Formats: sequence, structure tokens, C-alpha cells
Amino acid sequence: MRMRLKEKQKKERGEFRKAIVVLIRNTTWRCGKLERLIVKHLHRESAGLGRSGTPLKDMLQSFNLSGKKRNEFLDAIKRLERRNIIKILSV
Repeated sequence: MRMRLKEKQKKERGEFRKAIVVLIRNTTWRCGKLERLIVKHLHRESAGLGRSGTPLKDMLQSFNLSGKKRNEFLDAIKRLERRNIIKILSV
């Protein structure tokens, strides 16, 4: 059972490696601090350059995340996707 969990985690990491995050709704109602920062960042990116999506890799670099903070960031991304605020597109 442990192997299956590790295999699943590796698969998820592989999916997020080349993902593009697209902002669907610019709302942060009932969101945490990190989720608000993510939505604000995506809104600035889409408004300034006119791009509809931002690569997840670029977001991780701009937020300077590593270790536990990186995992919290990815969890926040998943929560935002579940709430239909953002959409994650695999490349």
C-alpha cells in the first residue's frame, strides 16, 4: 500500500511539472492568505501581458518556494481548482 501512495505522489508531481494555471474567476471569498496571493498574482499576469495562463514552474520561481512551503503552495493550487477559481492545464 505504501508503494502505491508513493507512485501516486510521483505521478502527481509529474503532472504539475509542465502545467499551466489559468484564472477563471477573480474572487477570493473564503480563501486563505496564500490562495489570495495566488489569485492576485494570476490576475496581475493576465491583466498586464494579456496572457490567459501562467506556467506553474514560473509561479514557483516567483514565489521562491521550496520544501514544506512548496507543498503548501501546491495544496492551495489544488483547493483553488476544486473551487473552480483556477484551472490547471497539463501540457
